[in-house]
Amino acid sequence: MNATMINANQAYAQSLQRASQVNWKIEDIIGGNKRLDFSKRFMPEALARVNEISCLNEAEKLILNQIRGNSYLHLFGAVEEFIVPYVINHVKTTGLSEITATQALLHFAEEESKHIRLFRCFAEEYELGFGSRCDGIGPVPDIADAVLQHHPLGVVLVILYIEWMTQNHYLASVRDNFSESLDPQFCSLLRNHWLEEAQHATLDALMVEQLVRELEPTEVEAGVEDFFKLIEFLNGGFMIQVQLDLESLSRATGRTFTEAEKQEIQSIQERAYQWTFIGSGISHGKFVQTFNQFGAIAQARLTQVAEKYS
Repeated sequence: MNATMINANQAYAQSLQRASQVNWKIEDIIGGNKRLDFSKRFMPEALARVNEISCLNEAEKLILNQIRGNSYLHLFGAVEEFIVPYVINHVKTTGLSEITATQALLHFAEEESKHIRLFRCFAEEYELGFGSRCDGIGPVPDIADAVLQHHPLGVVLVILYIEWMTQNHYLASVRDNFSESLDPQFCSLLRNHWLEEAQHATLDALMVEQLVRELEPTEVEAGVEDFFKLIEFLNGGFMIQVQLDLESLSRATGRTFTEAEKQEIQSIQERAYQWTFIGSGISHGKFVQTFNQFGAIAQARLTQVAEKYS
């Protein structure tokens, strides 16, 4: 066994050990007397960006913020529906000879499955309390299938940036955020999600390392190219979600927006979605560090894309 494999096995073991210390159940997070407070905002302004929309009053901004919270978790649920089969498929290449790695990856998939259930429970609570229909992009299985058609290296790079993005969102915008009166129940959900996601980035990076080690250089290039294709694919979905959010806002407020108002809301929200779901992840220092191994041309392209979605 070479030094690289020994180090990888140690990293898998450490990740599994840390993951075992986080052991919450869905019923601890939501349901029963743990209700969402619809008098409060759900999302931090740094991610929702509703305050700068001049055509909305404060009550309407509150409603849009809550719609964004619902969409935020819907999109995370959609992402995790392609993470689970990807990780399970990767386990097949690891096998029982590296049992610690296999156990860590299976635990990873189990936690992501739990998150899908958590977000579905949230969607039920949200539907009961919000008062009108809010649609999300889908069908989610079709999105997952479309993503998984791409090169495995491209897919795992997307998964890696999303994991770092998740951590950045919670640490920078939710934890220790005392300036905004956010719903404690929604923040609790984000905190517990973050606690488990904090271990997943390590496993994602290990999967990237394994693939790069095993692939021919031309295959690595193909994987990196597919990563950029997936960024554009995901952005297309986010732009559709902006339109769905606008329709949800109109239903919830009973207001028909003028074309100028629609354009203002759409423009601001498109930038918000692009920063929240793309820019804040692909510009994360840890992701950039992993990406640097692909050479100067790929690095420059990543920088250019990050600037586009900043």
